Amino acid sequence: MICSRFHQIFESFSHKRILVIGDLMLDEFIWGNVKRISPEAPVPVVEVERESYFPGGAANVARNLREFAKTVHVMGLVGTDPHGEHLKRLLADEGINLDCIQQDPAYQTIVKTRIIARHQQVVRVDREKKRSLTPLQNEQAIAQVAKMLPEIDAIIIEDYAKGLLHQEFVDAITTLARRAGKTLAVDPNPGNVLQWNGVSVVKPNRSEAFAAAGMLLTDPVEPMDEDLNLFKVGAILSKKWKTENLLITLGEQGMLLFSGESAPYHTPTRAREVFDVSGAGDTAIALFTLALCSGATAAEAAEISNHASGIVVGKLGTATVTPSELIESFENHSHE
Repeated sequence: MICSRFHQIFESFSHKRILVIGDLMLDEFIWGNVKRISPEAPVPVVEVERESYFPGGAANVARNLREFAKTVHVMGLVGTDPHGEHLKRLLADEGINLDCIQQDPAYQTIVKTRIIARHQQVVRVDREKKRSLTPLQNEQAIAQVAKMLPEIDAIIIEDYAKGLLHQEFVDAITTLARRAGKTLAVDPNPGNVLQWNGVSVVKPNRSEAFAAAGMLLTDPVEPMDEDLNLFKVGAILSKKWKTENLLITLGEQGMLLFSGESAPYHTPTRAREVFDVSGAGDTAIALFTLALCSGATAAEAAEISNHASGIVVGKLGTATVTPSELIESFENHSHE
């Protein structure tokens, strides 16, 4: 993509209004050093130096969007516990609209704690109890989406298989979005088998795509255009989900787009170095959706998404990409 075309699409970003629906989490990072092994067990002793917190899960998708879009709404469930309040404060501090977040005193906010020493993750501790919305909460969420549709440009459904999303809820949102002509993007999870008929794009990573297609995961092939199993997976999922676009993220191999009757489109990775892949998928779906509803073709949206993901994997922790970083990446790789 030439740089002038990127800037044309980019200029529309700041006018867009996006709703993110999905499992909300709080990401906790404990940073420290390891100087000895515990005398109690053969494990490292981490001497804690600092702690940091970031919105995680679907909340991280919203955080990625907020750097670019005019308005970002996030819909999901948190508890009334301190972690839920902390997550809401973090989102509010970044200017993300919280009107669609439901709080339930019977629900435990999901927290993922990563302990990092010398820039390496030592262990991750997950605190979660999977639970769906109650019938009343489900009804309220669907009513909120229906009411706000005239005021948004796109919806992203982010599934971490923590219980929030189920077929009836998904079908209701899909129907509403399709009738209103809104861009609807999905980041699926093979642990929560759902049908995605009629959405604008579904974005699994390689392992998720193989699992969803019911195929045994195979190693990547170089060159990528000779990876027959990957292309078979793409064909299976395009037919299974009946989606307009299927975007498979491939880590070091970039992304592969299946779009209608067009030939599969491969965009190679733009990452200069891979430091931490956590959150890269969130960045990918956020920027692909934003570009798509800003007038980009699916291939152009894939290029923009790929550039953004390449920046994020070069950072440690639940990171985001800034507008200036994305612009610089395109100018450095411009064909113009």
